[in-house]
Amino acid sequence: MESLKKAIDAFVNAFKIADLRKKLLFTLGVLIIYRIGAHITIPGVNSAVLGEYFRNSNNLFGLYDSFTGGAFAKATVFALGIMPYISASIIIQLMGAVIPAIQMLQKEGQEGRAKLNQYTRYFTVVLAALQGWGVSVWLSNLKVTTAAGTGISVLLDDFASGMGNIGFRLLATLTFTTGTIFVMYLGEQITSRGVGNGISLIIFAGIVGGLPRAVFAELEMLVNDIQPLAIEIFILVLVVAIVGFIVFVEQANRRIPLQSPRRTVGTKTIGGQASYLPFKVNTAGVIPVIFASSIMFIPAMIASWMPNVSLAQSFAAAFVPGHISYSVIFALLIVFFTFFYTAIQYNPNDIAENLKKSGAFIMGYRPGRNTAEYIDYILTRISLPGAIFLAFISVGPLHLKDALNMSFYIGGTSVLIVVGVALDTLRQLEAQLHTKNYDGFLKHGRIRGRMAS
Repeated sequence: MESLKKAIDAFVNAFKIADLRKKLLFTLGVLIIYRIGAHITIPGVNSAVLGEYFRNSNNLFGLYDSFTGGAFAKATVFALGIMPYISASIIIQLMGAVIPAIQMLQKEGQEGRAKLNQYTRYFTVVLAALQGWGVSVWLSNLKVTTAAGTGISVLLDDFASGMGNIGFRLLATLTFTTGTIFVMYLGEQITSRGVGNGISLIIFAGIVGGLPRAVFAELEMLVNDIQPLAIEIFILVLVVAIVGFIVFVEQANRRIPLQSPRRTVGTKTIGGQASYLPFKVNTAGVIPVIFASSIMFIPAMIASWMPNVSLAQSFAAAFVPGHISYSVIFALLIVFFTFFYTAIQYNPNDIAENLKKSGAFIMGYRPGRNTAEYIDYILTRISLPGAIFLAFISVGPLHLKDALNMSFYIGGTSVLIVVGVALDTLRQLEAQLHTKNYDGFLKHGRIRGRMAS
């Protein structure tokens, strides 16, 4: 409760500072633009028929749709969301482990990161075009059974007869690709001119955008006596418990005691005080879940390119959320990406070298190699429970959804991303608040100094 009060206070105080207020309003404005685009259906698609298909089906596209806030289920201009960019980022980072040229760019600091970001953008266009073509092929071949009849095409009759399948596919691919590029641009603008990580906030907005729809669906089931009141109360308690558990683990960290030697500077003695080197239990945050989710979407995309190939359809069927093979592969991918991303983010040798340069050391371990080995040992030990936590919280709720006959995913991946992004954004906001307060204190001190003189 105290953490919630601090978060609300930080948010309210941010609006009192002109610079932060502009950043917050800019971020909010960009997210509103994103949500508007998520409701503009591409030409030629009957959104009502497509919506009927998603309401009556349980496949991987439903999980994909939750990341886009319902944009995919409506075949909007932002139907692909930011996922092609996420997939491109994964592939570029994986290539860095095997291609020396990319490894060199990763170590070149700001200039190297800028070049890698450019490569990621180019690769995003390629992936978005491929995925957009696959979705357009799937849409053009999709027949849906509705109350009005059987085998109704998702395409509007007048549009389909005027352009044909090829014309529709080319137009849809161009629209989807352009939409993804624009969403990527919006995310980068938030990162550079707003508050928080833009790409994460885009995903956050998509997931949160689907919450009202899920709440109304549950209320409708309750009113129509489809779902008992006791089950709905249990679902509410379970969601609160999952959120609380995620927040608890996200805040947990392993602190390694540091000691710095005493030094005499002029007439003052500094150092000699104990400090800590903190490592979060969930060192990789929500990134492994996002990476793993992107990989899990690939079979469904491949199957959409080959709607008449039974082998491709059977392969994709094994990746339906709730299926045992889906759960096992998804959990293993999360564990792998947790260790992989932790290894990229935290280099024990670099950390040990920085501690040595600052004069700090870990008691009982000599600076340099011994310190690096100890840090690597700690990171490996805390990454394992973090990986298990991510896998459990992402896979477990998928099975609860089917067991409780829920109309939405109870949390897991979505709640983890929402909570993780919210906490990370609040930390950045608090850091900027502290900076502004510190600057204000200095300015106040200078004014008082001039008045005294």
